[in-house]
Amino acid sequence: MQVGILGGTGPAGKALAARLASSGVDVVIGSRSRERGEQMCQELRDRWPDRDLALLGRENAEAAQADIVVVATPWDAAATTAASVGEHLADKVVISMANALTRLGKEFVPLVPGRGSIAAGVQAAVPAARVAGAFHHLPAHSLGDLDHALESDVLICADHPDAAETTAQLVAKVPGLRPVQAGSLAAAAPIESFTAVLLQVNVRYKTRAAIRLTGLDV
Repeated sequence: MQVGILGGTGPAGKALAARLASSGVDVVIGSRSRERGEQMCQELRDRWPDRDLALLGRENAEAAQADIVVVATPWDAAATTAASVGEHLADKVVISMANALTRLGKEFVPLVPGRGSIAAGVQAAVPAARVAGAFHHLPAHSLGDLDHALESDVLICADHPDAAETTAQLVAKVPGLRPVQAGSLAAAAPIESFTAVLLQVNVRYKTRAAIRLTGLDV
């Protein structure tokens, strides 16, 4: 399995790339320039020299040719970035992990995108793809710190059952993460919005809290 990450040089993208690669997944870090993608791969290898990170740096169009594609750009560029490489995404599972948030004074507040969620916007931009929403509630700092053990559920929503299942299989490859299927893509709106609450908790208590659901035997 090879995973391509569009916008893989940003905070969320590089954190997910490092964590997946450390879990034995081949990762292609996509960027607007191949040089920047390669530079990020080297930065991650230099930071974790004792780990055999299977990373490649490429342009977004090349990253989009991977088996599974993650859109990790800033939220306002997610749909346009996916559309720009749409010819490579047909019939593929595409994972949207962006949250539409802004800071208002001292608080984070959710924004409501035109289609209700970033994931829905990505699906509309690449209708031939099978979009799933996932990885929204993992703090980038914790996700990218490979010395920090994760303990979190990852809520997954998708209109296509195979997209949800494929995403769950990817999540399960990362130690400490538990995939939880949370319904159709309509659930992406509250899932994305709740990230603002989690960020506020982490700021207030100076911690790295994540989501863990009780009462599940999965």
